[in-house]
Amino acid sequence: MMRILADENVSYPLVCALRDMGHEVAWVRSDSPGMKDGEVLERAYRERRVLLTFDRHFGDLVFGVAARPAHGVILLRLGDLSRSEIVDAVSAAIKSRSDWEGRFSVIEASRVRTALLKRH
Repeated sequence: MMRILADENVSYPLVCALRDMGHEVAWVRSDSPGMKDGEVLERAYRERRVLLTFDRHFGDLVFGVAARPAHGVILLRLGDLSRSEIVDAVSAAIKSRSDWEGRFSVIEASRVRTALLKRH
């Protein structure tokens, strides 16, 4: 199973669903609310966790000019779905593959896109 750091914009039902699937999930909202994006990414890397977030800014942090290291990032682009539909979509996507680490992945309603991250 996967070690995940859920950003504070990830809902509690999704955190619970991932834990029920057997993943080890730490949640920024309960552990470190208000943490800045750079600190969240650094924590995920330090703890060897894949970051789960709705925040597109993390793409800039890992691919930009001053790219930061990441263990893996899953960006959720599911804005038009209900909370329960998001839980279902993310659960199904995460079950569908095992190569989340070392990648920047985008989960959308109809597909998953991934790109390899630079090794640091």
